[in-house]
Amino acid sequence: MDCDCLENTGLKMPQSAGIISGIQRMVLYETRARYFLVGTNQAQTKHRVLKIDRTEPKDLVIIDDKHVYSQQEVRELLGRLDLGNRTKIGQKGSSGLSRAVSAFGIVGFVRFLEGYYIVLITKRRKMADIGGHSIYKIEDTSMIYIPNDSVRVTHPDEARYVRIFQNVDLSSNFYFSYSYDLSHSLQYNLTLLQRPYELWSSPETSAEEEVQTQSKQDSFDIFEDEGLPTQVVYGIQNEPYYKYVWNGKLLERVKDIVHHDWLMYIIHGFCGQSKLLIYGRPVHITLIARRSSKFAGTRFLKRGANCEGDVANEVETEQIVHDASVMSFTAGSYSSYVQVRGSVPLYWSQDISTMMPKPPIRLDQADPYAHVAGLHFDQMLQRFGSPIIILNLVKKREKRKHEKILSEELYPAVTNLNQFLPPENSIDYIAWDMARYTKSKLCNVLDRLSMIAENVVKRTGFFINRSDFYCHTIRPDDRWGDVGGHITASGRVQTGVLRTNCVDCLDRTNTAQFMVGKCALAYQLYALGMIDKPKLQFDTDCVRLFEELYEDHGDTLSLQYGGSQLVHRVKTYRKIAPWTQHSKDIMQTLSRYYSNAFSDADRQDAINLFLQVYQPSESKPHLWELPTDFYLHQRNTMALLQDRRSYTLWWSDGILSYLPVAYDEVPCEETMKKVKVKRVNRFDESIDIYTEFFKPYEITSFDDTFCIAMTNSAREFMPKTVGVDPSPFTVRKPEETGKSVLANKSSKEETLLQRKTAASAPPPPSEEAISSTSEDDSEEDRDDDGSVSQRSTPIKLLTESGESNRTGEEIHQQQLVKEPYGLNLAEFPSEDDLLTYERFAHLGESQHRVERTECINLANIICLEPVSCFPDDSIYAVSLPQVDRDSRDEFESHVLTGQGQVRVLCRDDMLMYREYVKNRYM
Repeated sequence: MDCDCLENTGLKMPQSAGIISGIQRMVLYETRARYFLVGTNQAQTKHRVLKIDRTEPKDLVIIDDKHVYSQQEVRELLGRLDLGNRTKIGQKGSSGLSRAVSAFGIVGFVRFLEGYYIVLITKRRKMADIGGHSIYKIEDTSMIYIPNDSVRVTHPDEARYVRIFQNVDLSSNFYFSYSYDLSHSLQYNLTLLQRPYELWSSPETSAEEEVQTQSKQDSFDIFEDEGLPTQVVYGIQNEPYYKYVWNGKLLERVKDIVHHDWLMYIIHGFCGQSKLLIYGRPVHITLIARRSSKFAGTRFLKRGANCEGDVANEVETEQIVHDASVMSFTAGSYSSYVQVRGSVPLYWSQDISTMMPKPPIRLDQADPYAHVAGLHFDQMLQRFGSPIIILNLVKKREKRKHEKILSEELYPAVTNLNQFLPPENSIDYIAWDMARYTKSKLCNVLDRLSMIAENVVKRTGFFINRSDFYCHTIRPDDRWGDVGGHITASGRVQTGVLRTNCVDCLDRTNTAQFMVGKCALAYQLYALGMIDKPKLQFDTDCVRLFEELYEDHGDTLSLQYGGSQLVHRVKTYRKIAPWTQHSKDIMQTLSRYYSNAFSDADRQDAINLFLQVYQPSESKPHLWELPTDFYLHQRNTMALLQDRRSYTLWWSDGILSYLPVAYDEVPCEETMKKVKVKRVNRFDESIDIYTEFFKPYEITSFDDTFCIAMTNSAREFMPKTVGVDPSPFTVRKPEETGKSVLANKSSKEETLLQRKTAASAPPPPSEEAISSTSEDDSEEDRDDDGSVSQRSTPIKLLTESGESNRTGEEIHQQQLVKEPYGLNLAEFPSEDDLLTYERFAHLGESQHRVERTECINLANIICLEPVSCFPDDSIYAVSLPQVDRDSRDEFESHVLTGQGQVRVLCRDDMLMYREYVKNRYM
């Protein structure tokens, strides 16, 4: 049906939906000559079979017949294979087909010096859920050698390469999804569904047509019997953004041979999700960090940029906020904000042979025309649009030039690039010495960062998929009109991005990104109608939850690149970090130094081998024999350049014409080449996310469907005392929060040890010295630990002198009572409290007496104001409440309505109903 027919019949244009992978579970069967990999979808209704030859010693031979099998056909196929591969016909003792392993996906195929290996995901764990699309973390993998032992050609160095390859721990922070493209942002994935695909819908191949015909016959359509046309949905299959894909090279050999459902791309970085309860309304806050696979490596071994504009430690961080009460992408409310961290885009490095904690920074190559910086910012303009805002946090003033060298080179490079860009699309450069501000007693670091964050968010805007912004109409705010970005018919789009860097892009960068994310979160919640003004304050349940999520994110990224957790945290820069954490600060610094000095080289070799930057060959030196990997990452050093990019027109063709919108998100001929579109029935399994998530065809339990143990703001941050404001946006005192009890993981022995060592502990550092906190500590832990250490010495003296016989355990139990009851039993009640209690006890003794011999004056007992009138002094006699006339009429109309007698609606009723429908559904 073409567009004209659709307009004439008054039907809506076909919707679009992402295609769900048809292979989510697989079993590897083994014979002497072949491996048979049988994959199935979630419902186990459609199966595919992959045949892998085991008789080739060094080549990979894979056959995919592209046929979709039913469950019965697969059983018959496996039965025939079993019979055909037995040693003797009719023999039952030994099976010709054995089951090797069950898996959830293929990481890839890799070869060193012998034959190929297949790497399978054997264990997974659900980490997050975005609109019904599940995100999984790899928990365990299996690496299986493909060739048979009879044809295997052994090599003495093969085992060493296997050990190096397995040094990349795939069970540590690698993520994948069957239905959601993790390599792209939520903004890209949702705007992709809104493109006019009727102009680009490609004809299906013969094999796909057969599958489509079969699926249409199996599916059920309620409109077919009514003579109405079946609703058609465009199934979208998009190419991933290979920069953030970590197994792209491992799947490159089979990408054009097998069906797309066999290909599953994984990302490396961080994924965390927490639940913010706003008076019972669930709002999920998700943090996804994608680490670049280009120029990847460890701290001192990968600095600056390579010849293609890829920088070290480049991570794209995206925070997604959505109302979890509505799951669908089309009907739900979703918002996201993206920011980037990465090393300074110059040719620079640090010499680690000197074994110094801070090796000197040196510039390796002169780049007077900012060629490498131009390549890097060209990538950013193409992916994010404009403006690109650089927040440079390195030091400006130093006795001996160290970090300042980078600033002196980066600023002229940006100035040189900006002179060729249009002024409205120029790169913004913000240089701020964060370390110097931290040492100053007069300056507040986070206040300055909040001002920067406010300006940045107003420049770039944020993404939201709803255009009905009731928030700024009902509760207007002056700041809302200044928010940038690109406004579309379906909502608002972020244009441009903030790029933050220090030297390592770890501690200072994470704090700056947290402050920008906190500012963006306020605007996201305001746009979703959750708060009345785009401002969030510290010490609220919402910001505590977001801070914990960002610290987990920072610790994970710091471990991957630097070898230790964060040293300086948000509490450090707020100058509220507990002094007891100073020793942990020192330990993290030592751990980072040890990792950089002794283990980073092995980790770098493993990353180079896993990403196939280095491919072993008998004609080349071994990986461990290379003096440096510089030539592996700098391709222009190994070949002559065929074409040189212009120094003035340093951006790619077509980018400027669409700015400030990102070129990748524009539906043009070039970008549509990366998208495959096919027309499917709306009830087809390949696009039905409801069936995929809830699995109505099988018996499931709540534990399986809702298996994510995410942080809950009401359970872990809201105070447990009665009568407090349950809003997650209320500022709490440090002793009010519920985290202090839940996060107190120390045992009794550790508590006693803290008391014994309290007197000999070092004094707290000055404000100039930066201390840190551990990953799980919060302000509540600080106060709790402080109270223990302060009371430790007096308790010991009282026990020795005989004035008190209370043990340390009793005191510890009494301190825990203070959290749920708001009372410290260790302190004797005041006189006012005792007097109030005696009056209350006197009143309680006489409240159940029915017969009275004397008139009781309540004022003599306690000052009370009665709220109801009792005819008798008894708990069994109560007078009826007085109801006004309007309330009686309202109740009578409800009763009549229930009996079917509906009264005529007046004009006010109709206006009220329209307002309700407008606010609730439109």
